[in-house]
Amino acid sequence: MSPHFETGVCACHPRGEGSMSILVLIGRILFVAVFLYSCVGHLRKTEAMALYARTRRVPAPKLATYIGGVVLLLGGVSVLFGAWADVGALLLAAFLLPTAVLMHGFWFERDGGRAIELTQFLKDIALCGAALMVAALISYAGHGLGLTLTGPFFHMR
Repeated sequence: MSPHFETGVCACHPRGEGSMSILVLIGRILFVAVFLYSCVGHLRKTEAMALYARTRRVPAPKLATYIGGVVLLLGGVSVLFGAWADVGALLLAAFLLPTAVLMHGFWFERDGGRAIELTQFLKDIALCGAALMVAALISYAGHGLGLTLTGPFFHMR
């Protein structure tokens, strides 16, 4: 096999052709849609989002909002295009876990907001788990998935 394929810089690996590659591509597109949509709000409405983050006692809320938007953008684009998608998925997981705890602390709510925050908390935790699974899948089978710009950064074999 050519070293070109071993580095994972080829957009189409011979083992990655076919319906499985298409399914993984569709899954990547659907998975990152929420993150790319959310990053627009973080980066275009930073002030408003920072005000909300301040009510949740997030340290340096404006900076945290901006950094969150950049992490969402980098992670989402990485997974979408399959450019070190394992790293991108880990970036998304690293965003989601603290966001769930800091922004959706349902345990602090005393009124009707508890159910909403619980739902948002569970959504972020579920997406964090999915991001970790995407990172593992890409790291394990990345070169064989095809339809990616690069192979995985990490290799779990």
